[in-house]
Amino acid sequence: MASSLSSHRLLAGLLVGAGVAHVARPGLFDAMVPRALPGTPRLWTYASAAVELALAAGVAAPRTRRPAALATAAFFVAVSPANVKMAYDCRDREPVLRAAALGRLPLQLPLVLWAYGVARTADKSRLR
Repeated sequence: MASSLSSHRLLAGLLVGAGVAHVARPGLFDAMVPRALPGTPRLWTYASAAVELALAAGVAAPRTRRPAALATAAFFVAVSPANVKMAYDCRDREPVLRAAALGRLPLQLPLVLWAYGVARTADKSRLR
């Protein structure tokens, strides 16, 4: 039970950190927004921050943990194209930036599975 408790807290903390980063340094995230999306990149950056903060609150609260964790898994899937775009855009950049951009790509699957695991754990704890 302690590991599931810390798992949802860590996931909520990751989401808060990402949301705050989007607001504190929006220019870094604006560049990741696919051009095909309507509106401005800054709109999408701030919308992403709002979603991340809302998901963090939902994951942190026991009553909303399961649906919020499932929504978090879906969110991680939804933002994957931005990570692909970032990796593509960094193909001719310095090796460190290129490596960081490419390194983000395989992290999406563990993030999705982590969020899904938090949802499953929330189900089990409600059955007790």
